[in-house]
Amino acid sequence: MSPAPDTAVDPARLLDLAMRGARAAGRELLNRYGKVEGLSTKSSATDPVSDADRCSESTLVKLITSERPDDGLLGEEGADRASTSGIRWVIDPLDGTVNYLYELDNFAVSIAAEDEHGALVGVVHNPVTKRTFHAVRGVGASVDGQPLRVNDPVPMNRALLATGFGYDPDIRRQQGAMIARLLPQVRDIRRIGSAALDLCAVASGSVDAYFEEGVKAWDVAAGGLIAQEAGAHLTRTAPIAGQPGILVAGPALFDELVAALVRIRDAG
Repeated sequence: MSPAPDTAVDPARLLDLAMRGARAAGRELLNRYGKVEGLSTKSSATDPVSDADRCSESTLVKLITSERPDDGLLGEEGADRASTSGIRWVIDPLDGTVNYLYELDNFAVSIAAEDEHGALVGVVHNPVTKRTFHAVRGVGASVDGQPLRVNDPVPMNRALLATGFGYDPDIRRQQGAMIARLLPQVRDIRRIGSAALDLCAVASGSVDAYFEEGVKAWDVAAGGLIAQEAGAHLTRTAPIAGQPGILVAGPALFDELVAALVRIRDAG
């Protein structure tokens, strides 16, 4: 963002707003759960969006703009406004839309407030479990008041790896081939269906690492901060077709996974 940061901003107040927003948007999602309306698609026939996504984002935008009218916005469902305060909110009103449509319960509201240095606060809220993960840069990460810490050290052959796949059929084929080559080198993989919850799973030690290509800023802004504040290392990576990706793991496992992905990429 080009504007100078708001030096008077209080991260605690940003976190409070993000927490209230995530829970309000979560209530909107639960009110519509099991009775989806306005279903359409975006990037492909397997990339859905519904009125639930749109109404959740509208709830967040109204709350943020009413309390911080000078802040910028970037939302998955179209919210886009330049910042004049140095703070921009990056929001995914429903991360895990397919899970939501199938009533699989693994979906979340993801909100991050960024300054010129990146994510300053992040909140990921699962409305079904009511678990709320959150972090402030340089302060740490927690879930419902309990501190989070990644698993470390974890040898690669004992690592549980979360991953995901894109919506484009050809890209998905390439991603599947890469994971097939990585699978014999790790304990197993998990496909949760929400990038935000995958990142929080790394932070909480429910999985050891997360790797996915094709993610967008709103998918990983909040969860990425939460994972890093829990001790994870994070890098942007794109071994397949230049798709923007992310790799997150505890420090010892991180280096092993980076090396493994490089070997797989270079082997073609």
